[in-house]
Amino acid sequence: MAARILDGKALAETVRAEVRVSVDAFKAKYGRAPGLEVILVGDDPASQVYTRNKEKASNEVGMRGRLHVLPAATPEDEVLALVQRLNADEATDGILVQLPLPKGLREQRILDAVSPAKDVDGFHPINAGLLASGRPGLVPCTPRGCMRLLALAGATLKGARAVVVGRSNIVGKPVAQLLLAEHATVTIAHSRTEDLAAVCREADILVAAVGKADLIRGDFVKPGAIVIDVGMNRIDAGNGKTKLVGDVTFAEAAEVASAITPVPGGVGPMTIAYLLENTVTAATARMEKR
Repeated sequence: MAARILDGKALAETVRAEVRVSVDAFKAKYGRAPGLEVILVGDDPASQVYTRNKEKASNEVGMRGRLHVLPAATPEDEVLALVQRLNADEATDGILVQLPLPKGLREQRILDAVSPAKDVDGFHPINAGLLASGRPGLVPCTPRGCMRLLALAGATLKGARAVVVGRSNIVGKPVAQLLLAEHATVTIAHSRTEDLAAVCREADILVAAVGKADLIRGDFVKPGAIVIDVGMNRIDAGNGKTKLVGDVTFAEAAEVASAITPVPGGVGPMTIAYLLENTVTAATARMEKR
């Protein structure tokens, strides 16, 4: 069996096109563009690339995207003061604090300072609680992208057995909640799960989100399963170069699965696409409450 390759890059373009329509409608109704503010503390090279891409993507769909770059030595109180200014700014609809933060800054304290109504990452405890209780709120972007990719694959989620390998608040837990909401039977596993291979082989839907290269081998995959690989790991490619791989050994799993996401080009592009969508959702909700 040769798996269908789920093209996240092409699907992300579809989502961006949908967002452009929503942005145009928002502008026509409210006379301004939705505003996304991205905060980068420090000079981590990967974070610099990610934040520039987020700023660029928001502007490309007609939003007002703006990047705030702070030195790594910025005191925590100054970071919190910027967050509070943006919370109070009526033209700001979404606030994203790029992770990881430099040592000495308390990540959870800063993330919790973001207004839940502007928390377009969906990391605030209030939004996490809303998701867990099945109520509307801002949902983390990567899990939303995973669900859209499952729709692209034609997955029947009702009654399906889903295994999520990973238990982070960013991906593992929220994607499990979204699968539960669609009436899948969900197991959350992780790197310390006993006989992980046997657990994974029970899955009709297998989501890998641990951050460990090649953790999931081909013989972990049930024949015909849909595999969503969230992992993004840089490994040595020889000659002083690196390459990006997922948590799943792609070539092996693609021989067994019915559909699979590649790395790169699978889940990654969907994350920014749903960041944009979350920003429009947040902007609309704020304006409708006025």
